[in-house]
Amino acid sequence: MEKGHLWHMNMLKPVAGALAIIVAYIFVFMEMMIYEGQSEYVNLYDAFYWVISTFTTVGYGDIVFTSPYGKMFSVFVQLSGIPLVFGILFTLMIIPWMEKKIHFNIPSKAPKNLREHIIICGYNRLIETLIEELKEKDTPYILIEEDTELIKELLKRNIYAIYGTVYDEGTLKNANINEARFLITNRSDEINANIVLTARNISDVNIIAIVENRSNKKYLKYAGATSVVSPKELFGRFIGRKAADPFINRLTGAIEFFEGVSIVELPIYPNSPLIGKTMKSAAIREKTGANVAGMWKRGNLTFVIKSDDVIKEDSVLLAVGSSEQLSRLRKLTQHSG
Repeated sequence: MEKGHLWHMNMLKPVAGALAIIVAYIFVFMEMMIYEGQSEYVNLYDAFYWVISTFTTVGYGDIVFTSPYGKMFSVFVQLSGIPLVFGILFTLMIIPWMEKKIHFNIPSKAPKNLREHIIICGYNRLIETLIEELKEKDTPYILIEEDTELIKELLKRNIYAIYGTVYDEGTLKNANINEARFLITNRSDEINANIVLTARNISDVNIIAIVENRSNKKYLKYAGATSVVSPKELFGRFIGRKAADPFINRLTGAIEFFEGVSIVELPIYPNSPLIGKTMKSAAIREKTGANVAGMWKRGNLTFVIKSDDVIKEDSVLLAVGSSEQLSRLRKLTQHSG
C-alpha cells in the first residue's frame, strides 16, 4: 500500500469525527437560538459561522447567547474546539504539509531508466567501501535512507540516495526494485526482516540481508532473504589468526564480503606509525582508501568507531576494502618504513 494512501486513510477518521461534531454543534446552536427567541440566526449560514468562529476562539461577538444555558454551550464549544482544531489541523495537515515542503528538494524516486542496479537499504561505515567499489566499476546503485540530513550529505559526495522508509512498498518501487540486480538490507535485524518481507512480496529480486545477531539468520532466511551475511561472524573467524609474516606481500586472512570487497583483521604492530593517533588524525581512509568498520578494544569488538578513539599497540582494526586498499593499510599497521 502506498505511503500517501495510508496517510489519507489515517486522516479520514479524525477529520470525519471533527465534521460530525461541527454538524452536531450547528443543530444545537439553532435549537438554542430558538430557545432564546433569536430566530433571525436560525439558519445554516449563521450557525456554521458561529460554530467555526467559536471553535477557533475568535468570537467576534456579533452573535451571542444571553441565557445561562447558551453561555455554557459557548464555553463548551470553545474548550472542545481547541484540541480538535489544533490537534487535527496542525498534527494531521499543516505539519505533514511542512514536512513535504522540507523534503521537496530531496529525491524520492530513482531514475526511470535505472536498470540492473543494486539497492542498498541503509547507510553506515560497513558499506562505505562497497559504494566506492561500485562507483569505480560503474555499477549502478541506489541508496535508500530516512535521514534527510544524511541524504543531503551523501548527495554532496555524489552518492546516489533517495528518501523513503526502507520497508515501505512504495519506496522500494520508487527504487525500481523489479529492475534491480539485487537488494542489500543494512539496518537492524527487525527492520531488515520487514524489508525482506515487503521486498519478497513485490519482487523476485535477490536479497542479501546483513544480520547483527547471527542467531537471527534463520529468521531472515524464512522471511525470504536469498543469503544472509553476519559481519560479526565473519570477523570472528579471525580470532587467533593474527596477521601473517610482515614480509609476505599477499593479503592473508581476508574474507570476501562482496565481489571485490574483503574484510580483514589487522593487528597494530609495535613499530606502526598509527600508534598513539586518533582515528581522525590517522586519516586511514584518505591514505589507503580502506575503511575501518570495527576495532578490538581490550578484548571487546565494537563497530562504533569515534573520531577521537586512540589507536594503541594492542588494538586490532577490522578493515573493509579492496585487496589493494587493504594491502596499503596493512603496511601502515606493521611498520613505519
